[in-house]
Amino acid sequence: MLKVFGTAPVMILLLAAPASAQKPEGQFRNVELCNAASSPDRRIEACSAFIAAGRGGPQALAMAHNNRGIAYAAKVDYDRAVADFEAAIGIDPTFAKPVNNRGAARLRTGDYDAAMEDFDRAIALQPAYPGAFVNRAEGWLKKGDLVRAESDYTAATRLNADMEVAWSGLCWIRASTGDPQGAVEACDKAIGSGAHTAATYDSRALAHLRAGRTDAAIADYDAALRIDPTLATALYGRGRAKIRRGETASGEADVAAAKAVRGDI
Repeated sequence: MLKVFGTAPVMILLLAAPASAQKPEGQFRNVELCNAASSPDRRIEACSAFIAAGRGGPQALAMAHNNRGIAYAAKVDYDRAVADFEAAIGIDPTFAKPVNNRGAARLRTGDYDAAMEDFDRAIALQPAYPGAFVNRAEGWLKKGDLVRAESDYTAATRLNADMEVAWSGLCWIRASTGDPQGAVEACDKAIGSGAHTAATYDSRALAHLRAGRTDAAIADYDAALRIDPTLATALYGRGRAKIRRGETASGEADVAAAKAVRGDI
């Protein structure tokens, strides 16, 4: 549901080169690719070359390790990602981004307690860091604490009113916990911020269904299923909504399709 590595690579500033350093054009190219290469492999190669050249000052090296860690995380190589984030932290213990990103990697590997410690530390270092609040919210979800998760998502939206991943989280929590109006408001914000995902439409549909707005629920379930035709929760929800509207045969067909996808729906 959430993107825990939402933090973009940080920009490395190239320092003046000693006479024996790598050719300037090659070094500039490595900086460019370490900052912005779309391919994780190209970013890893460029960041590695920059680190090996030994030209950057401490801040630049910490940024290069952080950027390479993000690339390793994109390849689901969390051991190497964590190693790079730790290297960045070792160089600059006040640099909040690698602390947050190490927490995100630990969250992905199931080390929830250590991940939460990292998110707490990242927020202490940089209190106006919406990405760390979003990641900590996901940690609370993993621990089953929806109240604290909602609080952290709300904090993220206060820091960044267009943060669609935070609004999407609020959308799902409020739809699931019986706050249909709050859910619809959050879902609308998420969709308005660019979250045109099956999960977001599915959550808003559930909120409409719980508020008795059957037609609106079916329209959102339809939207979710256009994006993901096999989304079991949307098939089941649309089926229940159709049955409520008197379309029994079509509704039962949707429910059966949902159970074929996920038997425990």
